[in-house]
Amino acid sequence: MKSKFSNLLMLIKRDKYLLLMFLPIFLYYFVFMYLPMPGILIAFQDFIPGKGLFGGEWVGLKWFVQFAESRYFWRLLRNTFLLAFYPLLFGFSIPILFAICVVEIKNRTFKRFAQTITYLPHFISTVVIAGMIINFLSPTDGIVNTLIAKLGMEKINFMMEPGWFRTIFTSSDIWQSFGFSSIIYIAAIMSIDPEIYDSGKIDGVNKFQELWHLTLPSIKPTIVILLLLSLGGVMNVGFEKVYLLYNGATYETADVLSTYVYRMGIEGQNFGIATAIGLFNSLITFLLVFSANWLTRRATNMSLW
Repeated sequence: MKSKFSNLLMLIKRDKYLLLMFLPIFLYYFVFMYLPMPGILIAFQDFIPGKGLFGGEWVGLKWFVQFAESRYFWRLLRNTFLLAFYPLLFGFSIPILFAICVVEIKNRTFKRFAQTITYLPHFISTVVIAGMIINFLSPTDGIVNTLIAKLGMEKINFMMEPGWFRTIFTSSDIWQSFGFSSIIYIAAIMSIDPEIYDSGKIDGVNKFQELWHLTLPSIKPTIVILLLLSLGGVMNVGFEKVYLLYNGATYETADVLSTYVYRMGIEGQNFGIATAIGLFNSLITFLLVFSANWLTRRATNMSLW
């Protein structure tokens, strides 16, 4: 026992700087993810803030049933899934293709310029991104509507049209994230053994064959892992961006579970149903990740666990 404890102390002493770097991440998840977990009891109570976590009357599945019978249930479920699935469907392959293009660029100055320009949107605040979108799509003096008017067409009030919200959200999300997401793929491609490419050249493969038969199979584990992690966030549409872009006119296509939880919990003070919806969302996310991991393991023999 003493020997194990001594070994542990030696490891801590050896890796103290790495542990210090990890400490803020640990504290973040512990404080904001694990400490609030007892709060899920509110989903089964008629919660009254003044009486504390255990002071409310136990109501069982009342809030879950109420939400399932609500006329907003299917709309919220559909919008949440589509607003998360569209960026994955249309945008998942873009970082991979961009990473391949970046690796093929021989001019270092141009390569760094291309990477910097595509990384920058990731570091722009969501509030600023939303403001840019609203300004660019303004029906009066927005650059998009100005160009539309120059072409002799009628201006479109994009932010008030429910049919345009998913397109705006998806395209802006892809633009904001594809550059930063490509970093992992660039690292994976750069770590491929150069001898593989040398053997391919000896065999006379062209660039397309090199890409299809050498590069993509070599980074396949990275692609699978990132796909599984992305599927884990399918139901977790970013609240901030949706909240900043949507309005009463676009609820039909823009209102998602997280924004509904905010309106019910913070604005409506109905903490029970808000917690129930949040717990329901988490359960759906867990089932999606578990199912995706199982299917990937059966299809490719690769998985997260």
